[in-house]
Amino acid sequence: MTEYIELIASFTRDDFILDYEAVVKKGFTEDKRQFEQAWQAQFRANKDQTLFYFGFLSNLDFLSPTMTFLHQISAEFVQKIAEQPDLEFSRENADLTLTPDEIEEIRKITPFGNGMGHVTDDWILGIWERLTDVYGEAIKAYPGTVAAFLTEHHAGINVAGRIFFHLVENSEDERYPFAFLATYATKPEDGRKAVHTPLKNALREYQNQPEKLIQLLSTVSRAADVSGFISDLMESGELFSPLKLTARDATVFLTEIPLYEEAGIMCRIPNWWRRKTNQLRLNLTVGEKEPAKVGMDAILSFRPNLLFGDSTISKAEIQGLLAETQGLALIKGKWVEINHDQLQAALMALSKAEALADRQELTLAQAMRLELGSGELLGISTAELDVQVSTGDWLRQVKETMVNPQTLGGQQPEPSFQGVLRPYQQTGYDWLKYMVDLRLGACLADDMGLGKTVQIIALLEYLRCHQGDRVLLILPASLIGNWEKEIAQFAPEMPVCVLHGMAAAKDPGAFLADPVFLTITTYGMAVRVSELQQIRWDLIILDEAQAIKNPGTKRTKTIKALKAKTRIAMTGTPIENHLSDLWSLFDFLDGGLLGSAKEFTGFTKGLKKDPTGYTKIRNLVNPFILRRLKTDAAIISDLPDKIEIKEYPVLSKKQTVLYQNLVKELAKKLTESEGIARKGLVLSSLIKLKQICNHPDQYLGQDFYKRDHSGKFEMLETICETIYEKRERVLVFTQFKELTEPLAQFLEEIFHRPGLVLHGGTPVTKRTELVEAFNGEAYIPFMVLSLKAGGVGLNLTGANNVIHFDRWWNPAVENQATDRAFRIGQTKDVMVHKFITTGTIEEKIDAMIEEKSQLAGDIIQASGEGWITELDNEQLLKLLSLGGI
Repeated sequence: MTEYIELIASFTRDDFILDYEAVVKKGFTEDKRQFEQAWQAQFRANKDQTLFYFGFLSNLDFLSPTMTFLHQISAEFVQKIAEQPDLEFSRENADLTLTPDEIEEIRKITPFGNGMGHVTDDWILGIWERLTDVYGEAIKAYPGTVAAFLTEHHAGINVAGRIFFHLVENSEDERYPFAFLATYATKPEDGRKAVHTPLKNALREYQNQPEKLIQLLSTVSRAADVSGFISDLMESGELFSPLKLTARDATVFLTEIPLYEEAGIMCRIPNWWRRKTNQLRLNLTVGEKEPAKVGMDAILSFRPNLLFGDSTISKAEIQGLLAETQGLALIKGKWVEINHDQLQAALMALSKAEALADRQELTLAQAMRLELGSGELLGISTAELDVQVSTGDWLRQVKETMVNPQTLGGQQPEPSFQGVLRPYQQTGYDWLKYMVDLRLGACLADDMGLGKTVQIIALLEYLRCHQGDRVLLILPASLIGNWEKEIAQFAPEMPVCVLHGMAAAKDPGAFLADPVFLTITTYGMAVRVSELQQIRWDLIILDEAQAIKNPGTKRTKTIKALKAKTRIAMTGTPIENHLSDLWSLFDFLDGGLLGSAKEFTGFTKGLKKDPTGYTKIRNLVNPFILRRLKTDAAIISDLPDKIEIKEYPVLSKKQTVLYQNLVKELAKKLTESEGIARKGLVLSSLIKLKQICNHPDQYLGQDFYKRDHSGKFEMLETICETIYEKRERVLVFTQFKELTEPLAQFLEEIFHRPGLVLHGGTPVTKRTELVEAFNGEAYIPFMVLSLKAGGVGLNLTGANNVIHFDRWWNPAVENQATDRAFRIGQTKDVMVHKFITTGTIEEKIDAMIEEKSQLAGDIIQASGEGWITELDNEQLLKLLSLGGI
């Protein structure tokens, strides 16, 4: 259950609000921060025990959605114990097994939050098993009854007695169509599990023990105090015998079930009442025919009707029911509840829906948003009437294809696309084409390392060859180099304009004057360059789309104002973070799908009372999101255990100036140096150039280390934000000891918690402690290591991400460092990121190594960087100067 440990242990500070003992003893009078600190301490001490007792708490409206979810699971577990009719017999051996329906109910209330991708059926069962173990140990050591144990921790809990009420249909008797029976749980003399037997047997079993009979019937007495129906059965003695009930009596019984259960009586009733499957509802069938145009503004066909269960009922039949007495009625072979207020509301809602259908004003966005609630659109209260949405033939086929893109068939990329797509990448390419053809915004949210970029490039090459679209790609500046490399490799014929840098900032019009197929720019430039707003783009793509998660920022507002036929968002970060983030993303992709900010906020406010609304949101947005994980069965078999990715950060302005000045200074000094002095000058210059590529402050000896002063720091932030969202761990290697602390401080801001540092100055005895802590249960997100000290002899399989922040230029040394994570004991795939600063000596030497030339294969690995000193001045300056390979 590593996922359970990671999820629980890695909650951010904001997730921890309270402490069990503090809440009980202090009654919410202390500052919440104190609760937060105490709660974290208890969780660290014993997660499972703390989670178990968490379920006894109530009135926790201030909890975060994540903690609310955990509280609901724990509370459901406590309630499951309280509902056991034989709990005093079974005690620690109680059967608390979750049913498939109960698992599904928990899945329905799973919120949007960090780590929620781990919440699978196995995860739920694992938590349940742990809670069962905690309860078993606690009740085994408890001297009193189980009921006393439960009420001691929560005085208001309703502990089930041993009595059950059963109601079943009796189709053989029209006058008395229902049958009632009261039973109780008793333990046979042979000691087997408790069995249910008719309540009349209790009169015989306890004929000489009246006090036990009174104790057994105490729950019935409590029910009789609030129910005239049960009181009459008690006084007449009919409660102790099987009974035939009229529909009217059955109606009374069913409506009073909450009273019986509050008194401690378990009720077994027909599923159609418990699940309300036969109740009256307004059904809206949308999208039977293909609309005249595509996109979220397309007008869909729309047909309303009324249903009892799954049977249609006409207005005339509703009018007829209004003339009958309220209660249960058998309609078209199904028992339904007749409620005059609800029938009137249904007729009114149907009239409003028919008027809307006649006006033909229902857009695709509105039709899909009906799943979140139809109150505002139809002007009705969904509290009065249940409204369900049925998809017509065309819309059903579209949604099924969006959710199951593997059915699209798989048209191969254009011949000009220089690459081979893996099967899941081919599926992604087909899906993206399908969404663009429908002019529906799409979010490609594949896990990091699965090749989102190559799928987008395949799509772009298709569009270039067939439609000649004008496309805008917006991304973090640190990713420009990555995209240029990928496009050059996979689509070398694609015309590209990069709108970035000082020249572009001074005269962006010059860059945009001659339209090219693909314009690449940064989020910063997109805000500053007003000319981008004047172009109607055929497609806008956002890479690292979490950059627009805050809807109130100038950046987000500006980018959403850009005009485009279709929009695509790319992100390796799970979509399920905060609901406001989700709304902002879809406001960009498919405006109107989630309604206005006010409408969506109104819906989300109801999630506290009805957390199943999370499922409605997922059902609505999932067709527009394609997300594959490396752990998916269909994906993992197609991937290597170790995925190596070269990342190409670009130099910042400050880095560029320092780098060029150093090369100029070196050029002057080379003419005056010979022999050992020249060799020393070259080697020292190489180190300085590496330092500049890392961060200007490392070269200048300063301690500020601002993110935007270094392309590598920006790249590190982009990658580690995704690692943090997934609650994974990372090893960051650098060859510079002095850089380990600045990196650790920077990473602590990203991960919102400290990590570990290991370098040559770390005592040998402490290294073992660091390794054990990093691989342990507590969530330590990162370790920064100097390459020499951490490159060999350590087992760090707690991490499944490795970042080589700067290059050693010796593949064997780097592979040894990578193998700290990629070794026996590693249960996850390992992602390896190698930072190579674009246009610098780092990129040029990497190219030599990749070419496997004699120089790279023999000299580099044998002599490290010494071979560079043997180059003549012209060769050396060409190698060190900024520019292409």
